[in-house]
Amino acid sequence: MNRPNFRQPLAAILRPTSLKDFYGQEHLLSINKPLANSISANTLQSMLLWGPPGSGKTTLANLLAAALNFNFVAVTATATGTKEIKTITSQADLLWHKEQTKTIVFIDEIHRFNKAQQDVLLPYVEQGSFVLIGATTENPSFSINNALLSRIIIYQLYPLTAIELEKILANALSLLTKDNINITFPQEVKEYFITLADCDARKLLNNLELLVCSTVANNSNLEVTYQLLEQVLNFSCRKFDKHGDLFYEQISALHKAVRGTHPDAALYWFARMIDGGCDPLYIARRVIRMASEDIGNADPRGLQLALNAYDTYQRLGSPEGDLAIAQAICFLSVAPKSNALYTAFNAAKEDAKCSGSLPVPLHLRNAPTPMMKSFGYGKFYKYDHDVLGGVALSQTYFPENFSEKIYYYPREEGLEIQIKQKLDRIRAARMAEK
Repeated sequence: MNRPNFRQPLAAILRPTSLKDFYGQEHLLSINKPLANSISANTLQSMLLWGPPGSGKTTLANLLAAALNFNFVAVTATATGTKEIKTITSQADLLWHKEQTKTIVFIDEIHRFNKAQQDVLLPYVEQGSFVLIGATTENPSFSINNALLSRIIIYQLYPLTAIELEKILANALSLLTKDNINITFPQEVKEYFITLADCDARKLLNNLELLVCSTVANNSNLEVTYQLLEQVLNFSCRKFDKHGDLFYEQISALHKAVRGTHPDAALYWFARMIDGGCDPLYIARRVIRMASEDIGNADPRGLQLALNAYDTYQRLGSPEGDLAIAQAICFLSVAPKSNALYTAFNAAKEDAKCSGSLPVPLHLRNAPTPMMKSFGYGKFYKYDHDVLGGVALSQTYFPENFSEKIYYYPREEGLEIQIKQKLDRIRAARMAEK
C-alpha cells in the first residue's frame, strides 16, 4: 500500500453535493427557516454569509445554486479587480435578460473589496440581474458599504459544533476505508483531534489529510495516538537549549529558592549565573515571571518591582543594573506567596483549549452599529454600576451552555486575604440569586 496521492485536497473531495449532506447552520436551513423557505419558493435574494473560517460559506453558496438550478460564478476578492467585476456582472445581466437564467455571483472575502469595487455591484443587485452572495469573516458593519448593506440580507453562520465535526470526520474516515486506508481513533484522542480543528471543518480535514500522507505507507491500518498527533501536526513546540542543561538547572534553582522564601540561596544562584556570563536581562525576564506565578495578588508590588528592575538594567547595564535585579529577587523571596493566579489561569487556558471557539453571548457584545443592534447585540445587558451593590449578580459572563466555573481561589496570604473575603461574599450572593 503506497501513500495516498490526493488529486484534490481532502476538503474539496468531501465537499457536500446536496444540502442534505451539509452539516451545521440549522438556524438557516431547517424547515421554515430563511434559506429553506427561499429554496421552497424557488427564489433567492442577494445576501452576505458572515461566519468564521470553515463554517461552510463557500459550500453553502454552491449548494444553493445547485438546489435552484442557477448559473454559478465564483471569484475571490483578493484576485479580482474592478474590470473583472464589470465583466462578470455584465455577463450575468445579459444571461438573465436574454435567457431568463439567474446567476449566483459568489464573491469570497468580499470585505477586501474597496468602496469603488463594491459600488460596481450596486445597480445590478438593485435590479435583481443576478444574485450576489458575498462571504466574509469580518463584521459587515465595518467592512461593507452601507449602500450595499441596505440591498442585501445578512445571514450569520455559526462555528461548527464538535458533534457536527465528528460527523464530517466519520464521512472522511469512511471514504478512506474505501481506499483501503483504515484509521481508528480512541474516543479521547478523537475528541482532542476535533478540538484541534477549532470548529473549522476545512482545518479538520486538512489535519486528517496531513496525518494520512505523513504516516500511511506499507501499513494501511493506523491507530492515532496523542504522540502521533504531536509528531505530525507539530502542536507542541520544543524549546532549543542553546545554553546546556546546567544553565536551566541554575535558573530552576533560583526560581525554586524564591518560591521557597530563601533570599540567601536565591541571591547565591543569581550571583552564580551572572558570574558564569548569563545575560542579566534573561534573568530579569524570569523574575517577572516569578512575580506573577508565585506571588501574584498576594503582593502586586512584586510585579511592579520586577518590571522596574528590568527597566533599570536596560538603562544602566552592569553592575548598577545587576543590583536592581538582586533587589527584586530578594523582595520576591520574602514576599507573601500565592500561586492562585497561576493555577487559575492554567485552568482557564485548559478549558479554553478544550471548548473551542464558543460564541460570546449576545448580551455581552457591544452594538456600535444599527445592524449589530438588530442582531440582538447588547440586549438585556445589565450595567453593573447601575445595580445596587455594584454587581449584577444574576448576569452570566461565560458562553451559553458552558457551566459556571471557579478558577481563582485566593489564599490567606497578603492582599489576597481581602480579595478572598470580597470574592467569597460575591460568589455566595450569586449562588443565592440563582
